Amino acid sequence: MNVVIVESAAKAKTINKYLGSGYKVIASYGHVRDLPAKNGSVEPDNDFNMHWDVDPKSQKIMREIADALKDASKLILATDPDREGEAISWHLLEILNQKKAIKKGTEIERVAFNSITKQSILAALKEPRKIDQPLVEAYLARRALDYLVGFTLSPVLWRKLPGARSAGRVQSVALRLICDREAEIEAFRTDEYWTIEATLQTGKGEDVKARLTEIAGTTLKKLDIKDEASAAAIKAAIEKQDFEIASVEKKATKRNPYPPFDTAALQMDASRKLNFSAKQTMQVAQRLYEGVDIGGETVGLITYMRTDGVQIIPEAVAHIRDVISSEYGGRYTPFAREWKTKAKNAQEAHEAIRPTDPKRKPEQPAQASR
Repeated sequence: MNVVIVESAAKAKTINKYLGSGYKVIASYGHVRDLPAKNGSVEPDNDFNMHWDVDPKSQKIMREIADALKDASKLILATDPDREGEAISWHLLEILNQKKAIKKGTEIERVAFNSITKQSILAALKEPRKIDQPLVEAYLARRALDYLVGFTLSPVLWRKLPGARSAGRVQSVALRLICDREAEIEAFRTDEYWTIEATLQTGKGEDVKARLTEIAGTTLKKLDIKDEASAAAIKAAIEKQDFEIASVEKKATKRNPYPPFDTAALQMDASRKLNFSAKQTMQVAQRLYEGVDIGGETVGLITYMRTDGVQIIPEAVAHIRDVISSEYGGRYTPFAREWKTKAKNAQEAHEAIRPTDPKRKPEQPAQASR
């Protein structure tokens, strides 16, 4: 038997159906250990040595995993394909080794899949790898900073702002940037200026809006009309005049499509169009990623929703093009545009957020969830 560890119970249930009786899929329910909230959990003077603690709930899960490994020939760590997921796999392996719960000869594999579909999971199992140690070390550095910054600043915050909860590695710096920007805004000195627009009508009765840009051969700059009196005088001088179109210029413009969704773009669009908070967006995306029941089978509807990547794998691009061609015809099938993330330190371990199956219409999961 093979033991597979994932993060959530919903995901475990789905994957168990895909893999069959030769596998036992167990959920870790997120992180299984963390730094205790006490002084000395991170030792900066001792090569940043970190002391971890396993809570009672996680201890119960670790016992379940250890019991399952007694009869297992392989341990497959299949947590999420990001930094936190890699860290969870590392923590699991560390605890199991400390408990000596992995018997000699047991194979240990790390697999990662970008979507919860049978095809993606089976493909991932064919390409196992080792735990990505640089990614784990990135997590450890981040977690140590979280602890050191929070443990140092939070007591100051509690003294100065009673009722405040804590200070964080990211929030504290972001607050400083906001305060600096607010100081710049307060120091800004306003400068009054006016613009003059006219609503004109063509011979066909169509309204055309025009803005005054020139007076007596002199081009107006943004701040040239400085007060209401000047604007009123100019308005009085021109409002009874006849206007004519001197020339018409036509030119073609090109508008590029937006790149596919990464996490930040998904959150911004959901906020702008649906008035969702970032937390609400990620909760909905998590449910779409873990899947819904369609025809008696749980199917993941989108790829992994925590990503900086905007690229899409070639197989998915080909699939999308086939769907567009069959639905709308070849003339509407776009060329395969490639997108790349500009940020040098972007986490592009997985692709952009996209539907797992472009053939699946929105009505199908909507009807299935009723």
